[in-house]
Amino acid sequence: MTLALTVRIRGRVQGVGFRAWLVREAQRRAVAGWVRNRRDGSVEALLVGDEPVVRDLVEACRRGPPAARVDAIETATAEGGAAGGFRELPTI
Repeated sequence: MTLALTVRIRGRVQGVGFRAWLVREAQRRAVAGWVRNRRDGSVEALLVGDEPVVRDLVEACRRGPPAARVDAIETATAEGGAAGGFRELPTI
């Protein structure tokens, strides 16, 4: 079953390579979607793929790359999906 989630990651997650790390992790798991920084200091992502794989990636986001400190993660079911691949979007 395919699952689409929006994920908001808060903490020390900008300036530590979180987006690049998430792109690599998503591509390795064949998860589609995107990731971007938000002006409030959080990182936001859309993750689309097989449910267990998406849930595993959300759990990996709780740790993030070595320099990150994740304080909170919020998830919500997303409508629709993503056109193949995983990419980094500009900050909003």
